[in-house]
Amino acid sequence: MDKNKSSTVSNATSAEYSTNVISAASKQVITSATVETSSEDFRARPRRIVQNFLLVWLDANIDEGMEDFQKSLTELRNIIVTVEPFTDVDQCVDYLTSIDDQKIYLIISASLDQTIVPLIHDIVQLDMIFVFCSNKDDHKVWANEWSKVKARGGMRLIINLIGKSNTVMTFTKEHVYILYKYHQKESICMQLAKAIQSCDHDSIPMSFIPKRQISDTASNDQNLDQLPPAYMYSVIFKDIILEIDDDDEKSVNTLVSYCRQQKIPEIQINSLQSTYHQKSPVWWYTKPMFLFSMLNRALRMLDMEVMIKLGFFIRSLHLQLERLHQVQSANFQQTFTVYRGQELSQQDFQNLCNSKGGLLSFNNFLSTSKKQNVAISFVQQALQRNPDIVGVMFIMTIDPSKISTSITPFAMIDEHSAIPQEQEILFTMHTVFRVGEIKRTAENSRLWEVQLAITDESDPQLAGLTDCIKQ
Repeated sequence: MDKNKSSTVSNATSAEYSTNVISAASKQVITSATVETSSEDFRARPRRIVQNFLLVWLDANIDEGMEDFQKSLTELRNIIVTVEPFTDVDQCVDYLTSIDDQKIYLIISASLDQTIVPLIHDIVQLDMIFVFCSNKDDHKVWANEWSKVKARGGMRLIINLIGKSNTVMTFTKEHVYILYKYHQKESICMQLAKAIQSCDHDSIPMSFIPKRQISDTASNDQNLDQLPPAYMYSVIFKDIILEIDDDDEKSVNTLVSYCRQQKIPEIQINSLQSTYHQKSPVWWYTKPMFLFSMLNRALRMLDMEVMIKLGFFIRSLHLQLERLHQVQSANFQQTFTVYRGQELSQQDFQNLCNSKGGLLSFNNFLSTSKKQNVAISFVQQALQRNPDIVGVMFIMTIDPSKISTSITPFAMIDEHSAIPQEQEILFTMHTVFRVGEIKRTAENSRLWEVQLAITDESDPQLAGLTDCIKQ
């Protein structure tokens, strides 16, 4: 087919698809909004969020003109794109209570901690609170009362804590720890980076389809409205996006322009623009930067604008997994097992239980490990972090003879990853499993083992369901 013609047809298809699905999805999700408040002085803050999390910084003494403030803000935004500074408690509380679909990390000054924490501690979306202080002992007893007060220290400590930290810490209670003052800003950043890595890992979009819904829908397409909208849109989107043949260079530039509009750190944008073709899609997907978070959130929220802008990357990553699978095919002749540990909300866990015998679809690319201890480490971190969630260990049986590798490619990616893991196997987006036995582990009453078996449109029942969706 003529490339220009193919591009024109594909772009037209994308535009039509985007318009139709955005209209339908708008009733299901919120992709952007403007914060409203009764305060006249409260400046409107755009909420075009491109990640699953944001950072709020409350300090009555913030001076946005100060060099130290700007430097700290830049460091924080290299970790979390959306950082909102406040000097007024009421405005900050208004903003926190307006957030409904992102996790919030909060930095507050010690002078405000006992004032604001009782007001906001029970906000569901608030995940961690960092208290910016110079003397941890002054607040140690008080902090024990609040499980979300994760750390206290100076800005350098907080910035390190936002990622992986080797900082010495004193534990005072479940989920409450006091950090020593030295290397303060670095420690907070490191803890934040660790937190957002876990957030992205646990926020992978999933669809749960009970067994009865599958048979009812496959036999009567009038029952399509019983299916989760995210599942239907994921099927259609993947089908279309893999057919588009466009110009990667133009697509990268379009994405770069969009990222600049969203105030993504320039250093990350420049890296993407200047070196995109020097690295593989797997490398970019696994690199700790905005791209993974942006894709994860777009697919979770059905943000079609962002999904279309990332379409070239989704397609390239899918095709690389196809190629790698062909090269590695000798390793996948027999049935094998992979593992994935993560947290689920109480509601999602109930939906999973209701889907026993039915289907579970992962609507993003799916990271797993052949080593069970790697998966366990993820779920143990989640259980320690949040007493209100359920820990799940997915035990996934992969029988290559039951699937088409052009529909559901997967591959070992350690040699191609920006951060090599131990025997990581990555599956394409919208990989579907049959849900088997679900049982509580003997070691931990909050940890459950869930047996999954891979399937795809080679399964007649699933093929019938997919055909109904596409018609």
